[in-house]
Amino acid sequence: MSRTLNRLSARFVQTVVEAGRYADGGNLYLSVSPNGGRRWVFMFRFGGKIREMGLGSAREVSLAKARERAAEARAHLVDGRNPIAERATVAPDVVTFGKAADEFIAAREAAWSERTVAGWRWTLTEYGKPIRDKSVADIGVEDILGVLKPIWIEKPETARRVRTRIEAVLDACKVRGQRSGENPATWKANLAALLPAAQKLSRGHHAAMPYRDVPGFVRALREVGNTSCLALELAILTAARSGEIMGARWEEIDLADKLWRVPAARMKAKRDHVVPLAPRAIEILDQVRPDEEEPTGLVFRGARPGRPTKANRAAEKPLSSMALTMALRRAGGDDATVHGFRSSFRDWAGDETGFPRDVVEAALAHSIRDATEAAYRRATALEKRRSLMRAWGEFINGKKAGKVVSLSEARR
Repeated sequence: MSRTLNRLSARFVQTVVEAGRYADGGNLYLSVSPNGGRRWVFMFRFGGKIREMGLGSAREVSLAKARERAAEARAHLVDGRNPIAERATVAPDVVTFGKAADEFIAAREAAWSERTVAGWRWTLTEYGKPIRDKSVADIGVEDILGVLKPIWIEKPETARRVRTRIEAVLDACKVRGQRSGENPATWKANLAALLPAAQKLSRGHHAAMPYRDVPGFVRALREVGNTSCLALELAILTAARSGEIMGARWEEIDLADKLWRVPAARMKAKRDHVVPLAPRAIEILDQVRPDEEEPTGLVFRGARPGRPTKANRAAEKPLSSMALTMALRRAGGDDATVHGFRSSFRDWAGDETGFPRDVVEAALAHSIRDATEAAYRRATALEKRRSLMRAWGEFINGKKAGKVVSLSEARR
């Protein structure tokens, strides 16, 4: 351990490019990575072991500030205390990004639309996970890159929103004195030099949300909580096409048997389709069910707010496809399409469960050209599809149900 203090200069810290660890003295080191990243490290011995404590990015933490933090750590050592443990004890007073983001949204919630609030909350919660528990004072460019790189190419519009929202939160933190230095989420002369230019999203295909993102998206959908959101959630739970959901009628719903029987006239394949209803799907139907013993007419209507009555039943019209798309946007699904959730369901079933292909295809109401296979599917698939749709519903609700579906159960 180096004992001579203040060996490094501010100019050296800003310009050094050769990878290595450079001692400033008093256990403080500048660590330079092969890709040029620079961070401060406090090296010390405690309990007979050499330990390392990060003090922040050299881009964000000045040499003088790093020396202050190192001096505090040395004082703990003199008193026989572990600097890492001492820092943990004061963590509740540290402003984390998660706390700062929540406060940022709360301060603007009254002036923002529910769509804007839900969108900000979802993107900063789901995609901001890598930095939510980190102090805003310690967040640097590498942290921002860690958030953006996984979605930068695949989800360009979402990535753009995430970056600009993180930038806004960190700007507010600087004004409040909670952090200093340049904002690591800015684009010009910063991230623009490290990330490729974002591509505009093509709307010519049914973009699918990765199935691992679906549970978080549905949570955001429930926060918005209007009728369109309930219709979209039911579409996701049943892997149905948007037209099937928009045209769903109470005469097709069998709550006792937990089935939805869609007539051939409304199906793309022009064949009757029976959809098993998971528990959450039943909850949604109960929530929108009119106060009548045997309701009739559309399940989701676009004519008037509130529950349907006999008086306004004749004036009903179906929910529009744009209503489902707007629900998707309100909950933050900018890079997905409503139809794409069918692909999300299929990918989940293939990756996470042991259900046979014919059962999954039956759930999607896809045509099977082999007559023998088609007959077998009609005769045997319904009960298996009940298990499949129940597992999908549990996955959406945060339970990893798909991973515990055994091959023997799915195939018997």
